[in-house]
Parts: sequence; structure tokens; C-alpha cells
Amino acid sequence: MAIGYLTMQARTAHDAVPLSNVQITVFDDQGNTVYKLSTDESGETPAVPLETLDKSFSQNAYFTGTPFISYHVLAQASGFNSLYISDIPIYEDDTAVLPLALTPMLELQRAPSQTEITIGKPAAALQEMRRQEGPAASPYVLRQVTIPNPITVHLGKPDANARNVQVSFPDYVKNVASSEIYPTWPDAALTANIYAIITFALNRVYTEWYRSRGYDFDITNSTAYDQYFVYGRPIYASISKITDEIFNEYVRRSGQLAPYFTSFCNGTTVTCDGLSQWGTVTLANRGRTPLQILRTFYPKDIEIAETNTISGVLSSYPGTPLRTGSTGLDVQTIQTYLKRIRRNYPAIPAITDKAGSFQNSTKSAVTKFQSIFGLTPDGIVGKGTWYKISSIYTAVARLADLNSEGNTLGIGTVPPDSVLRQGSRGPDVITLQYLLNYASEFTPGIPSVTQDGIFGSKTRQSVMAFQRSMNLEPDGIAGPLTWEALYDTYHGIQQNVPSPGPGTGTIRYTVQAGDSLWLIAQRYGTTVQAIKNLNGLSSDLLSIGQVLKIPDTQNTSPVTYTVQPGDSLWLIAQRYGTTADAIRRLNGLTGDMLQVGQVLRIPVS
Repeated sequence: MAIGYLTMQARTAHDAVPLSNVQITVFDDQGNTVYKLSTDESGETPAVPLETLDKSFSQNAYFTGTPFISYHVLAQASGFNSLYISDIPIYEDDTAVLPLALTPMLELQRAPSQTEITIGKPAAALQEMRRQEGPAASPYVLRQVTIPNPITVHLGKPDANARNVQVSFPDYVKNVASSEIYPTWPDAALTANIYAIITFALNRVYTEWYRSRGYDFDITNSTAYDQYFVYGRPIYASISKITDEIFNEYVRRSGQLAPYFTSFCNGTTVTCDGLSQWGTVTLANRGRTPLQILRTFYPKDIEIAETNTISGVLSSYPGTPLRTGSTGLDVQTIQTYLKRIRRNYPAIPAITDKAGSFQNSTKSAVTKFQSIFGLTPDGIVGKGTWYKISSIYTAVARLADLNSEGNTLGIGTVPPDSVLRQGSRGPDVITLQYLLNYASEFTPGIPSVTQDGIFGSKTRQSVMAFQRSMNLEPDGIAGPLTWEALYDTYHGIQQNVPSPGPGTGTIRYTVQAGDSLWLIAQRYGTTVQAIKNLNGLSSDLLSIGQVLKIPDTQNTSPVTYTVQPGDSLWLIAQRYGTTADAIRRLNGLTGDMLQVGQVLRIPVS
């Protein structure tokens, strides 16, 4: 019997918050329990082996049976609604990474509800006819080809009364590829199909195919009109790896900017004028490259282009990978992002390298980040890693800002008694917009809005999306029932979602040969006395293999200090429980000379 693998990741708020101790049961098709697992501090489980069929069955276009074995997963956690995912395909030698998007219970909710998601066969195994329509020569609607991050997906046919979800563009592509084709296909076939999937979506965005027709989404998940997307499905490692390398590359005609309309079908039970999914396998087995495969089905003058214009990204990829030995502002940016992410993901090791210098501790932090988020753990910040770090940093920073803003606004326990509708203005509208944005972090179907105190059409759309999620009449009016539901949601999140503190507090360190308390203190920017106090040590003696708790100076907030007569770096460091070297690094000092009245930043826990 062949073996495939399954791992699960329980996270919320666009992956800003990992959910530990989620109880997971894996069942086979007969209802037998195969595994009982729980998630770790990063919200993930180990990859567990599962029996399946030989991958040759899923590589044969004429095999009429089901070329995999399916499993089912139940996820439960205190304070969260349960999730049951059925018919999860497992393929030989590939790892299925299953996201567990648990939603927090409401404040007054007595028992968890259960959401059920069915995965099933990929579109390549279905017989539904496709009627993909689009301009082969796309009109210039947008000025440039932009990666929509997030992309808004309608979970149904264009006119269906279905909800929208917002996901990052790379995750959308991975989901579609995992839903459309078999992950066991040759790399060249997978790559050609992923190029077609990326380009199809970018064509919809570039031409504003749906938004120009009055819809509030970019694309649907209907295979009749667009491409298959199953919210909450597992992503396969083989597909994920390729997508991380090419997610911002697309197909276009030579001399044109616009993404080509890359229509496709399975090519066996359903035929079309575009790409044949099964045909890519035949060509890949003949040694064709991805571009040669694409030119078989599309015009001969197509080429692969790249766009680095990505919405919602703070810093653009520098163009070349960052690795051990790299220096400069781009390295410092990644270090800053990882240090902030580490507050939420303490399994990421502390970075002790000098700011802007990519050395061993930066590589270790990058490698662990890659492992947590399903990237190739090579310790190199390539394109996929850069954008994933930027995306997670944006998510954790935004959630922290929202939590802080809630305190500033003074969200109490009693909702306002105002009834708000399109055209309303004022402080209550700001409160409404804040609560919608807070809910949107934990419910992908609710679009975020600008908090400007003006109830416009986008605020109305967000209210309607929230009302649908709460099974209220979607009238777009914030009346008593909607206010009550918003407050129940807000306080439920506050009660049930773990809030990472300002730092992880301590680092676990295993004493190595040649270590001393002084050397360890210098390495981590702390003092000998601070380490001794934290570990209850009465002497400086250490033993190899001894585990120490080290004050985590990575997660500190600097205070300002004005140099007084008689001050020295050493005296100031002792006063604040830090080191002279840490103060020098934070202030960019090259020596120990100080001037009376000079203002320094001091790292303080």
C-alpha cells in the first residue's frame, strides 16, 4: 500500500494568531479513528502517514476509479466553533496541508456549532461543461497588471446568492490548482497548469470582468464560468512549492501587457479551445517544458512575464534572494518583520545578528518561519518567502492595531441605540466600521472598510456580508439586531482568541561547551545578573546541557534617556538591565563617548 501524508494548521485572523491545543481526530472512510492529534504553539500538527493508492492511478487519464483514498477530520477547540472536513484526498508521496479556519464563538453562545466542508475529486475528474468567457485580446482596463492581494472570490455562479471570501493571491492559486488537477502530475505539467490558473485570474482582475458589471468580487469558484476553488480545502506540497516560485508570473502575447485569456478544460470528458489539463501530462512525459506545453494550446507567440506590483504589500521584493552574508536595509526589514512575527509565533528563534547583517541567527529564524508556513526550509529569503513574511507581518501588525484601537474607542458592553444606513455620518459610524473590520479579521467573507465615519456603499456591502454570516436579513442597515450581533462577535473574539503578549518573555538556551554566563549575556543583549535572577542561580558555574531561560530582549520597547553628567554606557546599561553593546546597536553608536544632553534609546522589557 502506498503512503501519503497529512498535516493540519489551525490559525485565525489571516494567520496572525496560531491556535494551540486544538483537538483533532482523523477518521477513515469506515468511521474508524486513525489519529488523535493536537496542535502545537505554532498551531500545527506533525505530518502523519496515511495509506492511499499508487500515484500511477492519478497519472492515468483513462483510469475510471477514484485514484486516491479519502480521510475525514474533526477539529475542536475551547471557545471556537467546530470544523468537520470530509473526503480529503491523500496522494502517494505528497503532503496535504489542511488549514483549520476555526471561528470564535459569540459572547453569549452556549455551545459550539459545527461547520462542514466537503472536498472530493478535482475538477479534472468531473464532467461538468465549461463556458469560460473572456476576451482573448484583453482591453486595457487597468494601467498595469497588479496582483490582487487579497483576491475576492464568490462561492457560486455569478448571480447566485452566495458569500464572498477574501484570500491572499498565492493561497488562492494554490487552492485552485489543488482543486483543479492532481498533485502527482509531472512538474512541467503542474507548472503549465499553474501558469494558466494565475493568468486566468489576473485576466479577470485586469479587465475588471465582474466588477465592471456591478459585482462586488473579482472571480467566482464556478467551473462553468471560472476555475474551481474550495474554501477550506487542503493544499498539496508539490503544488505549493511551484506556486511560491511563480505566483507573480503570467502568460501574455508578445508585445502586449495584458494577461492572456487562458481558458482550459480537462481535455477528456470535456473539450475546449484552450488548454487540455490531461494533455499537459502527455506533453510533460514527452519532455516538453512548461512554456512549450502552453504554446501547444495557446498562440505560438505567448511568453512568460512578471509583475512586481502587488497590492497590500509593505515592501517590494528586492529582486535577488537574501542569504547568509547579505547585508543592507532589505535584510534589516526582514529582521524587523520576523522579530514582530515572533511575538505571535514564539517557535521562531531570536535574531541576535547585527541589524542589517544576515548571519546564522537570521538564517535560523527564516528557516523556522519557512517550516511553519509551508515554504521550502532553506533559510534563503527568495520571492515566496519575502512576500509570505511581509503578509504575516501585515496581519499581526493590523490585528495589534485593531486591538489597540478598540481600547481607544472605548467599546463598551452596550451597543449604540442609533440606526445607521447608507448616508449616515458621525462617531457611531466609526464604531460600526471598526467592529466590521474587527469581525473581518476572523470571518473571511466580511470585507474591511475605511474608518472615515461616512456610511457609503462599501460600508453597506460589509454590513450585508456580516448580516449573512449571522443569518440576519441582509438589508445593509445597522439596527438593534445587527448592533447586538456585532457586539456579541467582538466580545466573543476578545474572550476566546488568545492574545499574544508584547513578547515571549524568555528564550530557552542549552549550554554548550565553552559557554559562560558572560558570553551568553553578551550574545542575547542582557546581563549576567538578569540570567541568574531568572534561573535562581547562586553562582556562575554552568554545566554542558543545562537549559537556561534567557530574558528575551528581541521583544522589548525602547525608552528614551537623556545623558546626565557622570553617565557612561556601562552605568546606563546596568541601570536598565541591558548591555552597553545593546545600547550601541540600537543607537548606531561606534564608540563609548557620550555627551551631556544626548538622547539615547534604551531597550527595556
